Amino acid sequence: MATAPETRTSLFGKVRMGYALVESEKHQDWLRFTRDALGLDVHREDDTLICRLDNHARRLLICQGPQEDMLALGYELADQASLDTVLQRLRDKGVAVEAGDACGAALRGVEQYWRCRGPKALAIEFYVTPLLSDKPLSMLASGYVTGEAGMGHVAITSRRPEAVQAFWQEILDARHSDDIEQRIGGLMLDIRFLRLNPRHHSVAIACTRGRRMDPIRTRIQHMNVQCATLEDMTAAFQRCRRLGYRIMMGVGQHTNDRELSFYVQSPSGFEIEYGWDPIAVDESSWQPTLHQGISTWGHQPLDHNLMDELRQITRAARSLLRSEYIPFEPGH
Repeated sequence: MATAPETRTSLFGKVRMGYALVESEKHQDWLRFTRDALGLDVHREDDTLICRLDNHARRLLICQGPQEDMLALGYELADQASLDTVLQRLRDKGVAVEAGDACGAALRGVEQYWRCRGPKALAIEFYVTPLLSDKPLSMLASGYVTGEAGMGHVAITSRRPEAVQAFWQEILDARHSDDIEQRIGGLMLDIRFLRLNPRHHSVAIACTRGRRMDPIRTRIQHMNVQCATLEDMTAAFQRCRRLGYRIMMGVGQHTNDRELSFYVQSPSGFEIEYGWDPIAVDESSWQPTLHQGISTWGHQPLDHNLMDELRQITRAARSLLRSEYIPFEPGH
């Protein structure tokens, strides 16, 4: 008698982005940027800036160090069984997994965490229990949308987009939301959007069409946070302009998730997308679509100039000379 095939446990809807860890030596600038421009709740603890958006004790962390880059992304799992599934899938793929120590857990605001080396050598970390705080928030925004959808999303540029996509799909059961074709800085980009929960996308993966190049210095191109009201978004835009931070794209609306947002360059070089009111995916009827261009209106470059484009083209060409780390080959 034939044995029934083993049913794969789906993790979709059980994973959400929980925290982000940045390394930078520009702490005073990051303090001004996060507190006075973006409007987050920020305090300093030893050599770390700790930013809150909600009742989680820690959401965005800026630690002292020279990289000026995103070091790690933390993903919250719904329960221990989901965490065990993730860790086993990683081990089955030959990806080394290590348990974080108590000091690292305290820094991240979680009880325990496990980590692996993810795409582009970005540390991807997993945990179940975040530490919560009942201390009142002191921030300029009225609030942020987190909850079951997590704290936002990230966008990654890659020369190995299929391998990056495979990480999120084969380990975390990410679903394909849609795609965008967009010309930026003289390069045609193909962008794929993946979701882990009802948020339209948790990860966007961009690659140059034809010859695969990577024009972005940092491990991520941008990180998104979603504010509670339109007034929060427009006020943050005005604060960023007034304080002199570079607006890489002004206020506009995206074609696919319909979010209204602007993009501002962080002190470490990657961008923060500050957005409001994206759509949530209806799983019963959603069909992936190819969109022409990232925006229906707006999102015009305000402080992005010809020198930025030349630097991007130069970095893209130089990326051909170096390898890009991936944890495993698709389907392996």
